[in-house]
Amino acid sequence: MSNEGIVVIGAGPAGAATALGLARLGEPVVLVGEPRRFAAVEGVSSRVIEALRSLGFERALDAFAPPSPRRANWNGVHAEANSESLVDRQCFDRAMLVDLERLGVQVVRGRVTAVHAEQGRYRIGVDAADRRLALAADFVVEARGRAAPAGGRPRLRGVETVSLLQYWRGPETSPGSTVQSCEDGWMWMAALADGRRYLQLTLDVATAGLPAKKALGDYCRARFEAVDAAAAFMADAAPVGEPHARTSTAVLGGEVAGDDWLRVGDAAMAVDPLSGNGIFQALSSALQAPAVVATLRHDPEHGGLARRFHQQRIEHLFHRFARIGRDFYAQESRWSDAPFWAARRSWPDAAPVHAAVTPETVGIDSRPVVKDGRIVERTVVVTPEQPLGVWHLDGVELAPALCALRAAGAGVSPEAVLEARLGLAAPRASQIVGWMKGQGWIS
Repeated sequence: MSNEGIVVIGAGPAGAATALGLARLGEPVVLVGEPRRFAAVEGVSSRVIEALRSLGFERALDAFAPPSPRRANWNGVHAEANSESLVDRQCFDRAMLVDLERLGVQVVRGRVTAVHAEQGRYRIGVDAADRRLALAADFVVEARGRAAPAGGRPRLRGVETVSLLQYWRGPETSPGSTVQSCEDGWMWMAALADGRRYLQLTLDVATAGLPAKKALGDYCRARFEAVDAAAAFMADAAPVGEPHARTSTAVLGGEVAGDDWLRVGDAAMAVDPLSGNGIFQALSSALQAPAVVATLRHDPEHGGLARRFHQQRIEHLFHRFARIGRDFYAQESRWSDAPFWAARRSWPDAAPVHAAVTPETVGIDSRPVVKDGRIVERTVVVTPEQPLGVWHLDGVELAPALCALRAAGAGVSPEAVLEARLGLAAPRASQIVGWMKGQGWIS
């Protein structure tokens, strides 16, 4: 039996970022996990690359292909709006484990087989490569993605969706990806430079009418052969193995934090893959998790505040990504009455992704924030776009700044007010005023 303080279960981006953050706070942490078991590829934006670089994941960055066009054939229109970097998830996961060890995090490569809570402690069974292990922990971070057990806790589920992933291999090519809408769902096709191809078909569970498992390979091939955009991905290539079926239903945990446990990444909220933000949302949900864990372990009097902080941020991220997907679904008007599209063009609600902000809608309130690796309550500025609040900008607290500007009234230079009331230098005062105007806080 190995006695540990915190065990992070799961070796994806969310688990890795959480474990690294905890180690940097000086917390006793062990990460238990293994690379994804099935072949898959994902695309990420430059902001994910920068986030990984800032965390120190050097080997993991080597797994990414150079940026390539992100193409879309949607609503009968071809577009190349931006670019993305493709990555082999198994290669990426393996590299992250190497990075974690290099950065001083204790890693156990293996699969967790059981988690039992006993008298304020957790007993965790692990099947490692050559042995079975038993770990003990006083805190558990669940980061096993969509596969994480729900533990009987309530969850909000979107429209039930399934994705069929078929792995192909062909000649070397230029990396790139294309998303293609079709009457009963959508396809995503990606090619890596070494000739690997990944073709994914996403469908509605209730109306897909899929064949038996042994016929899925032929079914997927026929579906892609019928699409012109897939021809370049299938040229001189052949499928390898059988398709992998996985759920891609959007799921939000109704409870993602307790006194001695936390859920991060897809274990807390899993978004529709159409948003293209899988790794980004995993990192977003995990970067502030170490402060939540540290507060729960060492400042129990602030435990409720820490749990609320984490729950609210998970819910906020989930609904924002869900609305992004909803709006993209709504752009496809050719089959708006078809079951797949009708069910997704209005879920989860009718609220806009970005809410309008005017000076009249901006308020000041108390909210939980991260300060020195702990969750504390501070006075922040709250807006329809930022309902969780904005505490400071480059070290300048914004609530006192906004209060000073409102007290000064109209006809007074806002820069002069901040210089006089907050003691800011002229360049910093000008920066704060310009930022507030850009956000719609002041006119």
